[in-house]
Amino acid sequence: MGTVIMHSVTSVDGFIADGNDDVGPLHDWYFNGDTPITATGDQEYDHSGAGSRFKVSKASAEYVRPMWDAIGTIVMGRTLFDLVDGWEGSPPAGDHVVVVSHRPKPEGWHPEASYHFVDDVTAAIAKAQELAGERIVSVNAGEVGGQIFAAGLVDEVAMDVVPVVFGSGKRYFGGVDGQHLLEHPHVVVQGDGVLHLKFKVRR
Repeated sequence: MGTVIMHSVTSVDGFIADGNDDVGPLHDWYFNGDTPITATGDQEYDHSGAGSRFKVSKASAEYVRPMWDAIGTIVMGRTLFDLVDGWEGSPPAGDHVVVVSHRPKPEGWHPEASYHFVDDVTAAIAKAQELAGERIVSVNAGEVGGQIFAAGLVDEVAMDVVPVVFGSGKRYFGGVDGQHLLEHPHVVVQGDGVLHLKFKVRR
């Protein structure tokens, strides 16, 4: 089975959005460089709906490109699915998406897309790994990601840290209680307006 990586862009104080799900400047680094994340250009999608292409610094591209290429399945919560309308059936990376939700897929929503709705985090990771095979399962941070992390189902934590302090909002680890130890970062990459970090979860 592939590695399960919890991943998101975050503020220095650990927030992935404000209380209204506004990401503010967190995604600016996706558009402040001159290097496309993929060699053929990226899907025309961003959270603002402006349709800008992802162009980042060379250092960020060299970090993000192989990770996105290795993703087989994305696991997300229903809140993010609703916010971005499931990327209209075309995720930014990977071939499959598993949505953790007690509500089913919206009727008639992109039947051609490999999106699977599961109401339990353990079952969601099992389904995601089945779909991904040896490829990476990428878990979006937030409440659902935090539940998956707390259940011991995450192998690595990847954070794209942006130099901004939110003060409050939606936490990277959601409502996780207690201490959880990580190994020393095995990846540290400084991009333009972002610091890419990866930690293995200590077992």
